[in-house]
Amino acid sequence: MSGITAQAVKSLRDRTGAGMMDCKKALLEAGGDEEQAIDLLRQWGAAKAAKRAERETSEGLVEIVSRGDATAMVSVSSETDFVARNKEFQDFVNRIAEAVVSSDLPDGEVLTGEELLKRPEFESFAAEVTDLRSKIGENIQVHRTVRYATGDEGAVGSYLHFGGRIGVIVELLRGSGDAAEGLARDVAMHVAAARPVGVRPEDIPADVQERERAVLTEQTRAEGKPEQIVDKIVEGRMRKYFEQQSLLLQAFVKDPDHTVADYLAAQAGDVTVRRFARFEIGE
Repeated sequence: MSGITAQAVKSLRDRTGAGMMDCKKALLEAGGDEEQAIDLLRQWGAAKAAKRAERETSEGLVEIVSRGDATAMVSVSSETDFVARNKEFQDFVNRIAEAVVSSDLPDGEVLTGEELLKRPEFESFAAEVTDLRSKIGENIQVHRTVRYATGDEGAVGSYLHFGGRIGVIVELLRGSGDAAEGLARDVAMHVAAARPVGVRPEDIPADVQERERAVLTEQTRAEGKPEQIVDKIVEGRMRKYFEQQSLLLQAFVKDPDHTVADYLAAQAGDVTVRRFARFEIGE
């Protein structure tokens, strides 16, 4: 490495965070010019990051942040759990969640990471993702985000499970204060474990219902049931499906003898669930 001192390599590494060998190579190609070497490292990093962006991500972190009457949840994925536990990665996830909670994103709309990073106020985070891929050496993706703005008659509770692999936010209607927030957190813990599809049967998307109905119909016919009673059997099984997939009809995990709706009614009268969001790394 003639002409390239250890101090020059250290200086470039301190400025860019790139690996020592990459810094040496860049300085050699740049003839010792540090600014030109930085440009080379950026070019190489962008190329490597583009390749990393194609690799599968099954680890990562969900973060939830509340500020005033707003709560935001964001999930960012990585290739390995080692990176998910990296402080720089965690700081990035926290900062993007802080930016979301302070933004004017559409209330309750789940946005993909691609949709989020295309918004002008989040363009700097898009550049950071590329830099992180280069620096950490893994594919990193902002997966999705959501922001709830709570009204005067609502309360939001949140829950993070498995060290941030699962995150849930729940908004209750006709409830406020610390007691309501505690109830909302109880329901959020239930959602993390029970994985409901919607708050009520009518909240389950029509295409999801029809797909389930079609599967149950074929299963019932395969069991050899008479054609004239297939529809009746399927309707009964659909009722069971709604009990299993609708939050308010599910058996409450902390008290399986009662549904979530019954639990809320016993605790707080007419308080009910307005909406919820559940993010899980790897989904």
